[in-house]
Amino acid sequence: MKRVFLVHGWGGSPDREWFPWLSTELEKRGFTAVALALPDSEHPHIDAWVSALAAAVGTPDADTYFVGHSMGCQTVARYLAELDESITVGGIVYVGGYFDTLTLGEDEEVGIWDEWREAPVDLARVRARAPKSIAFFSDDDPYVPLENAKRFELELGSKVIIEHAQSHFNGDAYAQIPFVLDAVLELAQS
Repeated sequence: MKRVFLVHGWGGSPDREWFPWLSTELEKRGFTAVALALPDSEHPHIDAWVSALAAAVGTPDADTYFVGHSMGCQTVARYLAELDESITVGGIVYVGGYFDTLTLGEDEEVGIWDEWREAPVDLARVRARAPKSIAFFSDDDPYVPLENAKRFELELGSKVIIEHAQSHFNGDAYAQIPFVLDAVLELAQS
């Protein structure tokens, strides 16, 4: 059975935006979809989030897929970097992800971002665990500058797709994102 783990970002939830829709669509197509509720979403910490993902996944294999949004992309990558080198997963869809550059508003907690930016992650190990990935970015994302796309392309080997006017792929306008579903299906068929 192919499993897909949906990993929300900072301040996110499995019950909002496109996560419920994507879960339903994947299950219609025979996948087991697990939309995680990560602990303390407003104050995310690496250890807590990676541990929660590891507990949910159990034993990953070639039929295990991930969709990460925003900080959820880092959570998936950090989880994969910790896996034994004998493990390879089916693939990852990154949506609005980042590692180095993030634009925060004046009222946002920079200290939270500092932990994620400063803690190293071995992207070569991530790529070895997940050789197939697709990364979506938006040309008008207010938080994630497009310069992040290069690292996904060069270090993770992701197929990078830049969408037009999709903001940060969240908010009330994003109850469905068909291209994310299509990306999961593409990875599962390749």
